[in-house]
Amino acid sequence: MTLLRRLGLLFIGVLLASVLLFMYINSSAQQAASYIESRDLVRQLKQQDAIWDNEVLKARVALSHNYDPLVSPLHEMARLWQRLDTIESEPGRHAPTLWDSQREQYLKAVKEKTRLVEQFKSHNSILRNSLAFLPTAEDDIQGQFAQLSDADKLALQNVAIDTYDLLLSSMEYAQLTTPDIAAEVLLGLNRLDVNKERLPQGLQGSIGILSKHIALVLREQPRVNELLVGIETVPLSDQLDAISKLLEQDQQKAAAKYQRNHVLLLVFATFLVLILIWLAIRLLRSFAEIKRVNSALKTANDELEQRVEERTRQLKDTQSELMDTARQAGMAEIATNVLHNVGNVLNSVNISADLVSRKLRSSKALGLGKAMQLINEHPHDLGHFLSEDEKGKLLPGYLNQLVEAIGTEQQSLIDELAQLSKSVDHIKDIVSTQQSYAGANSLLEPLVVSELLEDALRMNSGALTRHHVTVIKEYGDVPRIMGDKHRLLLILINLISNAKYAMAGVSNDARNMTLKAAVVDGETLQISVKDEGEGIPQENMTRIFAHGFTTRKDGHGFGLHSCALAAIEMNGQLTAHSEGPGKGATFQLQVPLKLAEGEP
Repeated sequence: MTLLRRLGLLFIGVLLASVLLFMYINSSAQQAASYIESRDLVRQLKQQDAIWDNEVLKARVALSHNYDPLVSPLHEMARLWQRLDTIESEPGRHAPTLWDSQREQYLKAVKEKTRLVEQFKSHNSILRNSLAFLPTAEDDIQGQFAQLSDADKLALQNVAIDTYDLLLSSMEYAQLTTPDIAAEVLLGLNRLDVNKERLPQGLQGSIGILSKHIALVLREQPRVNELLVGIETVPLSDQLDAISKLLEQDQQKAAAKYQRNHVLLLVFATFLVLILIWLAIRLLRSFAEIKRVNSALKTANDELEQRVEERTRQLKDTQSELMDTARQAGMAEIATNVLHNVGNVLNSVNISADLVSRKLRSSKALGLGKAMQLINEHPHDLGHFLSEDEKGKLLPGYLNQLVEAIGTEQQSLIDELAQLSKSVDHIKDIVSTQQSYAGANSLLEPLVVSELLEDALRMNSGALTRHHVTVIKEYGDVPRIMGDKHRLLLILINLISNAKYAMAGVSNDARNMTLKAAVVDGETLQISVKDEGEGIPQENMTRIFAHGFTTRKDGHGFGLHSCALAAIEMNGQLTAHSEGPGKGATFQLQVPLKLAEGEP
């Protein structure tokens, strides 16, 4: 019964807390600040609309000579509307149909006004260009009149006066567009057209140009005025007033709802406080019971400790036996790791030794003995032999070529012996490092990562060549670091060897291996080996680094396990990733970056 009562009180408390949280969220979502921001956005939209109308009138009376001010208000209105639409489209702000209706009417008005303004820009541009050209055309005509003879001037005096009157009428028509002035301009154009045939050829062209521009003014001025009237009648301001009124109504509703929620919040909070006080009293009464139970537990604990001590003595004896067994197992695992790592390097040693042996057997130095045999056959006439005999003439050139070939051959042998020496040194490092696992720390030395990668490739070069593997190198800008050369080289040799084996069954596609080295976030050295081989099934991803796990018939499962341990010993990690069988695999080594002395 007591349990049911407690569960009931717990349920009531959780219910009250949930109601309080819901009402708090509901109240905070109806803050008046958002309505104030929306109304301010509407005010700015009205202001931009007024600026837009003002710029249209400026363009009409030629106070503004470009149309950028007609575009800027539209862009600003689009930005302001996008912000307002984002706020007011949130759920719960309005009745969806009401806001959508106001939104559609506003966008329709903006679209209509934009269309009219664009037409106004086009027609007004033509009108302003023609009006601006009229004085220039008239000056050109009067200048040509001035060049005529006095008799011609007298005969054509009426034409000159007509052109000037027509210019004034056109300028007046641009200011007062009335039918009377339009008729006067049209009459003047007809008069010029009748008298144009009596004019010289040059004047006919100038007057024809003037007539065309005046005709454009006569045609475009009414259209511009009509567009201005159309722009003024677009109910954009009315739509903004309707939206502002909608916001005021919604704000009043939100304020009333907020006040109601505030009262309910206070009532529920009072109930919750009363329940908490009752629970606190119950908790104080429980302390005495808890104290009594603790005393009984202490007595039982003392008895248990005695039994534990007795069992501990028995476990110590068993632990001693287990430690001996574990030590032997650890020694066996270390020996296995040594043999595996030495085996990897011995492959490189065998390849280098075989290459040196083949080069010595096919050495160019054998040709030196043949040359000396020819010289020894002519001890008394050596000069005549070298200068007159056909074979003798060829001997100096042959010796020069032989010297160059022997030099190249010696350098190749020196490089291969150096690689052989590195491999032998690496074997010694493997053995000495495994011997020092008992307590010695790893030896850090300055390393160039790209050189370390090249050493690992050289130790696998023979196998890579036999399997026709193409190595793609993507070495980033990695500074000189302090690192454990042996452990890094051990990991790289194993990863390159495994990648080569993974691509052994690839026959149709190119066998590409990608080596990458980079610094990540300025704190981690990341080296990855990617192959395009057989891939790793998903079920093997969790045990790929387990001791003894392998998928090769001749494998023993020590390589990746020892690599993972070496990475951990360097405070790093070794991970694997594969999309599945047939899609290759990527092994990634990450170790903390420690810059060598002198590196920035």
